[in-house]
Amino acid sequence: MKFEIAQKVADAVLYEGYLLYPYRASAMKNQVRWQFGVVMPRVYGESGSEPWAMQTECLVEPGDTSALDLKLRFLQVQSRIVEKRVNREQDIYWPVEDLEVEGRQFVSWDEGVKRELDHAGIDVTELVAAERVFPIEILPEREVELIHDINGEIIGRIIREQSPITGVIRVAGEPMGSLIKIRIRVENLSAWPRDEKAKRTQALRHAFVGAHTLLAVSDGAFISLLDPPEWARQAVASCVNLHTWPVLVGEEGERAVILSSPIILYDYPQVAPESPGQMFDATEIDEILALRTMTLTDDEKAEARATDKHAAAIIDRVDTLPPEILDRLHGAVRYVRKSTAKATGEPEKVPWWDPGADASVSPETDSLQIGGVSVAKGSRVRLCPGHRRADAQDMFLEGRLATVEAVFSDVDGNSHVAVTIEDDLAADLHRWHGRFLYFSPDEIEPLMHG
Repeated sequence: MKFEIAQKVADAVLYEGYLLYPYRASAMKNQVRWQFGVVMPRVYGESGSEPWAMQTECLVEPGDTSALDLKLRFLQVQSRIVEKRVNREQDIYWPVEDLEVEGRQFVSWDEGVKRELDHAGIDVTELVAAERVFPIEILPEREVELIHDINGEIIGRIIREQSPITGVIRVAGEPMGSLIKIRIRVENLSAWPRDEKAKRTQALRHAFVGAHTLLAVSDGAFISLLDPPEWARQAVASCVNLHTWPVLVGEEGERAVILSSPIILYDYPQVAPESPGQMFDATEIDEILALRTMTLTDDEKAEARATDKHAAAIIDRVDTLPPEILDRLHGAVRYVRKSTAKATGEPEKVPWWDPGADASVSPETDSLQIGGVSVAKGSRVRLCPGHRRADAQDMFLEGRLATVEAVFSDVDGNSHVAVTIEDDLAADLHRWHGRFLYFSPDEIEPLMHG
């Protein structure tokens, strides 16, 4: 139950970069995949540039009966090969990149199968006395799915194969004064011939992909490695984390659960509540990806649906995305840290960078005087960019007419006027997105008459 609050963030880590827009197997950016949290077979890792082990070290303030629950999560690469039936009498098939049967499309592709390995109730005190070793053993699997036409004739088949994966999870404890340092080491010991040529695509079939660990402690609390108390800094400095980094997850202030992620995160990471679903690219904005996906042609969407079930879910979700959900994705503003005013009783400080938090600031209704003329939203002005501006493109705006959209003040008390160019064909789009050009008052000339 402790892991449930971390599930969304952990899933975002698990599928980061799994499949990128435009979500089609034929797209160049989807030709080289599996970049995050990859733990290769040891023999391959020792001869290449990718690791064969990952290690997490974190600190626990123990109680009398402290125990750990551990969850290792990763994707296993499963090959999906589409084969066309080329000889009916001898039942011979030939691998193909894609196959279309009566409007249905089938594409060869590597899928990700989610794996979760759980080990609960690990006594923290016993870890100090002796290391615990948990084996990882995933057996090979093969599945054949026949492709029929409308008359029941076999046209081809899909072969899904999973290669064996073996390894270990090593869990140990070390006293650090009043703390105990916990070490979680995950090693990939899958068989890999030493004379095998370094083919990454083949080694990936025996790898842990997107690998990360979740740790929960009972009768105890974890120490933040990012913002530790002063007395724990020396112990924190002794922690060695390889290819992964532990952060606290849950509600801010809670210290019962840690996510050790191959992607850099801060303590208490969250998935944006307005996000309608996984897009597999946390470095981009859901709004942009949704709008891009809407522009795909029907044929491109059909290929994306055939590429992967997760891609199909994205296409279907975007195709049925209500306008109010898309609006909700646009323009969300969040504080870097939550206010502690309520807890301390101190008056809450107004963030200078958030106009919405200061009732005295209203960019859409504020005005300023330029040459004795009041300028506010809706005013028409002529642009006169100053020579001190560094943007050479401003020379093309000299003398252009513009409409004022808002008046802003910065932290130093300087005023800035946001405008859209009147004869810009994309003015309405810029206005809808809130993307304006900004000028100081001495760079605009009010028009006395419309």
